[in-house]
Amino acid sequence: MAVSSAFVGCPKLETLLNHHNLSSSSSSSSSSHTPLGLNGFRALPKNNRTRRSLIQRARCELSASDSASNAASISALEQLKNSAADRYTKERSSIVVIGLSIHTAPVEMREKLAIPEAEWPRAIAELCGLNHIEEAAVLSTCNRMEIYVLALSQHRGVKEVTEWMSKTSGIPVSEICQHRFLLYNKDATQHIFEVSAGLDSLVLGEGQILAQVKQVVKVGQGVNGFGRNISGLFKHAITVGKRVRTETNIAAGAVSVSSAAVELALMKLPDSSHASSRMVVIGAGKMGKLVIKHLMSKGCTKVVVVNRSEERVAAIREEMPGIEIIYRPLDEMLASTAEADVVFTSTASETPLFLKEHVETLPPACPEVRGLRLFVDISVPRNVGSCVNEVETARVYNVDDLKEVVAANKEDRMRKAMEAQAIITEESKQFEAWRDSLETVPTIKKLRAYAERIRAAELEKCLSKMGDDINKKTMRAVDDLSRGIVNRFLHGPMQHLRCDGSDSRTLSETLENMHALNRMYGLEKDILEEKLKAMAGQQK
Repeated sequence: MAVSSAFVGCPKLETLLNHHNLSSSSSSSSSSHTPLGLNGFRALPKNNRTRRSLIQRARCELSASDSASNAASISALEQLKNSAADRYTKERSSIVVIGLSIHTAPVEMREKLAIPEAEWPRAIAELCGLNHIEEAAVLSTCNRMEIYVLALSQHRGVKEVTEWMSKTSGIPVSEICQHRFLLYNKDATQHIFEVSAGLDSLVLGEGQILAQVKQVVKVGQGVNGFGRNISGLFKHAITVGKRVRTETNIAAGAVSVSSAAVELALMKLPDSSHASSRMVVIGAGKMGKLVIKHLMSKGCTKVVVVNRSEERVAAIREEMPGIEIIYRPLDEMLASTAEADVVFTSTASETPLFLKEHVETLPPACPEVRGLRLFVDISVPRNVGSCVNEVETARVYNVDDLKEVVAANKEDRMRKAMEAQAIITEESKQFEAWRDSLETVPTIKKLRAYAERIRAAELEKCLSKMGDDINKKTMRAVDDLSRGIVNRFLHGPMQHLRCDGSDSRTLSETLENMHALNRMYGLEKDILEEKLKAMAGQQK
């Protein structure tokens, strides 16, 4: 058995087993009160601290080079693997989401935690470098910053990810903990499905979040760490989002963040000024384009668009001939703002475009809007600093202020949400069943490998008895015969280890068959060794 060699040189497991290392004196004290097990080793106690001490001791024994210590460590490991303490290698890892959203955290915190799309692969790599994290994904939008991970340990995984978030953002862990939410396994699955369906959005049923979930999968393709469980979760979430929008009317009449921004601006302007107010949109990306579209739908006939290049603005101009679109380069941003009554900002800039000193020198807006210039900032990180509110002739609104717009029609939105929840519940069960069905994959691989080892050994014995003068045709025939026997023998067990997870009864029977085969052929040892090797590989 090669388990000992798999433990040695595995930094991630080494950290796990040494995480709660006790002093030798306390270990001796604990062990003196622990009853002996059947194999002569002390049974692992229920006390977590003492149990962890024994785990650490087993790790140290396994690292010993002499054969006597090695034999002893194997026995200790056998006991360890048969105990509930070995949750890192025997139990299934947990899907965890650590998140902050518009519902739990202010924009000031979310913008510090925001991770640009270009940096998602780097973030995944860093997260998977943490001791208890196997897979990861990042969903960072103007309304949320959520990290999805497959964790070896829920508690320690959350601790490590939170500390990583603190390190990358500069926000103290204690402050993040005040505003974060934590969801595990089925609750995490339910959440991402609701997010994709638009149920967790500020504006119920808005379609942009589904596109953002799709982007997580697109960016994650080929990234080491965006593994089978997390990628499967997000792909299923896309299916759920599409199905909810197809089978319910949740998206009918739904507004987006951009349309809500336009509604908010019109709410703050005097009714008589709607037609005459001068509008400027800074940024011609997806959000800026939607702002222009909704301004046009509200009767706006002219808008100035400030952008780095004119190419995107020209494309929008062709698509929306019903509104006059005037292009201005970025170096004319302040001049354009000086001539505007309402300024919408939606750029990917990580630093503010407007601060107090930029705005206080600008002339007041026109008398029709009471001389107040409105800044409607729908970017995260924000494009307009909160200090601009200190200027008497300016008012700043950000994405958190959009709640005022979407407060209406709450009852209708709740009814639509209930229809969508029925679909989400059904899809959540299917995803959990799919995850359960993945449990049989290691057993299938190891059973076939076990049979192949026996076949190869017996074939070698047979050929050695037949002598050196055996011709290639006969050798090939014997080899084919042995393979055929193995394949016929494995056909039945393999059929009973495969299911798509769609039927709970079949899945339950399949998992029972898996456990039975693991016991009969001792496959758990090989599966454990494979896990340890995979964990070691993540550290390279």
